[in-house]
Amino acid sequence: MAEPGDSLSKEFTVAYSELDIKNPDSILSFSQALDKISPELARSDQARVTLGLDATIWRPLDKVWKDLARGHSTFWEADESDDEGDGKSPKQFALATLCASVAKFTRNLVAGVPDNQSRAFHNEPELRRLLHYYTSWSAMEDEQSIAVARLLTQALSNLVTGHEELMGELWETYLNLPEDQGVIIRLLSSPDAKTLLSTLIFISNCLHESRKRTKLLCKTNVGIRMCISLLDNMLRLFEADEGSVGAQAFDIGYTILSRIIEEGLAAPLYKQFIIQDEIITPHQTTLLKIIDSYLQSNQSTPQTPIKPETLQIHISLTPMLTRAFFSLSRYAQTSIRHSLGLVIKKDDVNQSDQSDPKRPESERSMSPTSTSTIHTGSLEETQTQSFGSLNSLDVMLPKACEALVLVTQCMVTIAIEAEENAATLGLPDDASPKTNMKNYFIEARTSGVGVIESLIELLRLLDKFLPRINFGRRVSPTGRSTSRTPPEQEQAPGTDNHGFAYLKRDLVRLLGILCHEKRAVQDRVRGVGGIEVVMNMCVIDERNPYLREHAIFTLHNLLKDNRENQDVVDSIQPSGEWDKMVS
Repeated sequence: MAEPGDSLSKEFTVAYSELDIKNPDSILSFSQALDKISPELARSDQARVTLGLDATIWRPLDKVWKDLARGHSTFWEADESDDEGDGKSPKQFALATLCASVAKFTRNLVAGVPDNQSRAFHNEPELRRLLHYYTSWSAMEDEQSIAVARLLTQALSNLVTGHEELMGELWETYLNLPEDQGVIIRLLSSPDAKTLLSTLIFISNCLHESRKRTKLLCKTNVGIRMCISLLDNMLRLFEADEGSVGAQAFDIGYTILSRIIEEGLAAPLYKQFIIQDEIITPHQTTLLKIIDSYLQSNQSTPQTPIKPETLQIHISLTPMLTRAFFSLSRYAQTSIRHSLGLVIKKDDVNQSDQSDPKRPESERSMSPTSTSTIHTGSLEETQTQSFGSLNSLDVMLPKACEALVLVTQCMVTIAIEAEENAATLGLPDDASPKTNMKNYFIEARTSGVGVIESLIELLRLLDKFLPRINFGRRVSPTGRSTSRTPPEQEQAPGTDNHGFAYLKRDLVRLLGILCHEKRAVQDRVRGVGGIEVVMNMCVIDERNPYLREHAIFTLHNLLKDNRENQDVVDSIQPSGEWDKMVS
């Protein structure tokens, strides 16, 4: 009995014998023959194996790929200089049709058959040249070209998927190409969601269970450009309808970025996105969103010890998040002081680490003014003008605060898991910061200033810069409350909710977690006037849902078994009222 691939081999051989690559009609006839064979290959594993064992098909297939690449090269220069968009010649149309058919045929022939993949891999350079042509700016304006690019991408993916040796060779080649030849970067910029999905599947397959290839993605110039395009697409696809191709592409993109996080490479990648003199870049913010989502979706339960691999992820992220917190908090403090006209006595300041020669330039704070000081809460400050009149508004402040919210949320998730894990395993309260990330956040310092002190000072300034908005109070497009309210309780002119939402709430929440069952932290908070700051947060604020509840929880943690802290509260409010709130 004849094998399924035997008749297909005869059909291919007969069709190829009649092919004249210079004749458009002959080209289209051969394309039709391939289009008849391709569905049979897709349906039958045995057909793929049998056809691949026929040595007579490989030389003709190789020649078709070379003829296609050579034939298209005659049109490349013309296409680049064609500003009129007059359409394709009959031969151009025929070659595009054949390219699609050969790509589909090859895609189906090699799928899941290692021997076929090895034989067809010789055609990868031609396939890459054709991809470069069909992902050019002019080609991406044409529907047929977009479809061809998609089929070429699928063929490229099937050519190496599941074949470790070929996948490694191809990935290293592609990520070390000159940037102008990076076809994957061009594919990630495709306006076609199906092409993008095929590209992301190809990338995901290459990264699967390979730290080496994932590391190349985060280290090489081409790889970083790919990551930038990927993050751009994640933003664009976020609102895609559920079940759509765009939503599927978003899910695969998330899988790729999750792979980067799991390999401990998110922190190095975050650093790659630094732009000199920019406190935060859009791609850093998008990456922080992905990290925040990943951490929250992979939280362990209180009854289950944290998995070793999850602990390693937390360890890899914590230093980066801590540095980002210090940098963003410091920037926000300086910007707000400048906007409010607050001046700090020079004799009482600590120098910020912007002037620390031991720290990399990329990790120093980018101050919006010439001031290089940091206020720790115990320093004296004077206001040089009335609250209602701002010196200027820093346009980067909302973006810095948006990123700070994400960083704080990541720190909250890690600190909660660290505390729960310590309780589950019975670890000592003073466990090493190298294994207990909550303790890392508590002990981390920059230029003598800790996370606790920086957090409280920022909350103090935010209370002046962004006073609470009560429920039912309407806010105008400029951000000013329309109700009759004393000026000192109004929002700073020109500041709206964008970028500032949840900032106070998440900062207070982080403080509450860090001071829980930590007497030393409770005392540090008192030492910089933090108890009064937290008491001021026990209010309803539309910009910060559940701020009051988190502030009360934090105050409870600050007062628990701490007579000195309780005395501070008693000196401000009748103890009976606060006992009810914090008990």
